[in-house]
Amino acid sequence: MISLSKKGSCSSQLCLALCAFGLALLEDLSQALPVEDQDYYLQEIINRDHYYSYPGPDEEFSPFTEQPGQEETTPLLAIKNKKGNEKMPDGDYESRRAYKDVRESCPPLGLETLKITDFQLHASTVKRYGLGAHRGRLNIQAGVNENDFYDGAWCAGRNDPYQWIEVDARRLTKFTGIITQGRNSLWLSDWVTSYKVMVSNDSHAWITVKNGSGDMIFEGNSEKEIPVLNELPVPIVARYIRINPRSWYEEGSICMRLEILGCPLPDPNNYYHRRNEMTTTDDLDFKHHNYKEMRQLMKVVNEMCPNITRIYNIGKSHQGLKLYAVEISDNPGEHEVGEPEFRYIAGAHGNEVLGRELMLLLMQFMCQEYLAGNPRITHLIEDTRIHLLPSVNPDGYEMAYEVGSELGGWSLGRWTQDGIDINNNFPDLNTMLWEAEDRKRFQRKVPNHHIPIPEWYLSENATVAVETRAVIAWMEKNPFVLGGNLQGGELVVAYPYDMVRSTWKTQEHTPTPDDHVFRWLAYSYASTHRLMTDARRRVCHTEDFQKEDGTINGASWHTVAGSINDFSYLHTNCFELSIYVGCDKYPHESELPEEWENNRESLIVFMEQVHRGIKGMVRDLSGKGIPNAIISVEGVNHDIRTASDGDYWRLLNPGEYVVTAKAEGYTSSTKNCAVGYDMGATQCDFTISKTNLARIKEIMEKFGKQPISLSIRRRRQRARQRRQRR
Repeated sequence: MISLSKKGSCSSQLCLALCAFGLALLEDLSQALPVEDQDYYLQEIINRDHYYSYPGPDEEFSPFTEQPGQEETTPLLAIKNKKGNEKMPDGDYESRRAYKDVRESCPPLGLETLKITDFQLHASTVKRYGLGAHRGRLNIQAGVNENDFYDGAWCAGRNDPYQWIEVDARRLTKFTGIITQGRNSLWLSDWVTSYKVMVSNDSHAWITVKNGSGDMIFEGNSEKEIPVLNELPVPIVARYIRINPRSWYEEGSICMRLEILGCPLPDPNNYYHRRNEMTTTDDLDFKHHNYKEMRQLMKVVNEMCPNITRIYNIGKSHQGLKLYAVEISDNPGEHEVGEPEFRYIAGAHGNEVLGRELMLLLMQFMCQEYLAGNPRITHLIEDTRIHLLPSVNPDGYEMAYEVGSELGGWSLGRWTQDGIDINNNFPDLNTMLWEAEDRKRFQRKVPNHHIPIPEWYLSENATVAVETRAVIAWMEKNPFVLGGNLQGGELVVAYPYDMVRSTWKTQEHTPTPDDHVFRWLAYSYASTHRLMTDARRRVCHTEDFQKEDGTINGASWHTVAGSINDFSYLHTNCFELSIYVGCDKYPHESELPEEWENNRESLIVFMEQVHRGIKGMVRDLSGKGIPNAIISVEGVNHDIRTASDGDYWRLLNPGEYVVTAKAEGYTSSTKNCAVGYDMGATQCDFTISKTNLARIKEIMEKFGKQPISLSIRRRRQRARQRRQRR
């Protein structure tokens, strides 16, 4: 007989052997996984007991019934205990506080923002690759070319009640709701009208969400674009969640886009999750601000930094809301001679909210850093007059704000109250310029810069938004040098031209004469953004912008007539670019700290580019500045003009340039100006003298006589000679 002690010894040895074998097997399995996933799967298996193997005396597990063909199901941790309170996780104070925070409201897991990777999405069947599970993301767009790579939803390979799409949260998560849409398509109508929800811890044993004793059927969509939210009757903790369509549009197929609402449970022991969490050290107001709150925040910033900020408005919206802007400068309220002016605009599309919030965060950040003595920010404020216009379309924003960050769909609030897209509502000056260049023999003189606005556009009957007119007046009033308009729904920087030159084409690379400068400006933002130039990141919708490092010529993407970028370039001195700051137009409030970290450095670097190129004064012999003088650069068919004080700024890349200054009634002056690689524009001043004819006119006007032009004098002389011959 074997004694109990010997039996215990054998048992211990057997356990050790099995443990060693298990760890060896784990190591072998992990070798087949990507490096970044090895930590995760090892932690997940080793730490699984930490979550639900040892329930406390007050915990209550949700009831489960055995499924056909399964011996037993894995129990899922219920959120509530018998006393109605949540069990706090083990760990330090920060972990407990984080657990309390996520309990109060659960944000989206991140299908739309791409936090959920393609590898975390699975489906029963797919119609084709372009309609795979990885395309089943809320608000994903198919574009015009609905092809095998980029289509507008997950679509099942068969239409039957056994289809599903599944999300692996990769950690235990408190699921609270599901948001669904149909398929984004110009040609087809596909959506799911009802579905079931199932959850699991291991992706093998599934539990269906119940409504009493039966399976709960959730009401789906009645059309393909408007998102529909369904909250779970009680929150459920699990790792996997599966949507099982039960009925669908009778003339369509099973197709879905979705977002899952859930709170990942804190796990201080899991290194994989900790290293992938983005945090910020900036103490800013990370929330969505409606119109009243935005105005209040501006006031707070102004009170904190009264010496460097000024609040003003440029006009009113269709609904009468003031279009507020904040100026940041060491002498707010006045243009300083020799100091360039910069502008950021956001919210032209009211539902593209991230740009608006980034502007509000930027003004807080600059105020705080200036007070803290940050030399970089101080230098920028002292040498630049900065204007921030966070909400060009406040009417549209209020519409989107009412329904919230996930339920507005792709377009609610995009247009003004009277249905106008502000971003494309500016005069089409491209056509005027190109027609003049193509028809030189007709003597139609159109300048290559400061092209006047057509008369028809200025009439009261023209389809022009009041917000657009206000922005144009603002652009004409201030001598802006560089600007960026923040938009959403993509991650790219687009530079002009935005309109194709060839007739009937919808996409064609159409560069400006300053193409090299625009490319640099675009790259300066994209290269310093955390994600834009990351070759590993997934495309937002259908376009892969990595081949041009996160930048694109607007016309080669899609043609737009009357864009703010083209108008700014052709009507004013300002070089303007469109900066698309995120795949999600209206991210959840919880995403704002990470989005701020993604864009903060880029926002500052782009502002600093206003000091690249040449700058200077154009004066007469008495030292007085000459307004409206023309600055021309040899080899670049685009001029700029001096401001009212005679100062100018011309954005140029490093190199040597032949620059000419000229003005009506003055002789021209030409200089060689070199632009270096160091930040800071090269000083290039001009002094020009009046022409002889201008002096004669000035003398005659002084004595009350009108100067006679040479052509008129010649005609009169010829007439006298003809009379004498008779």
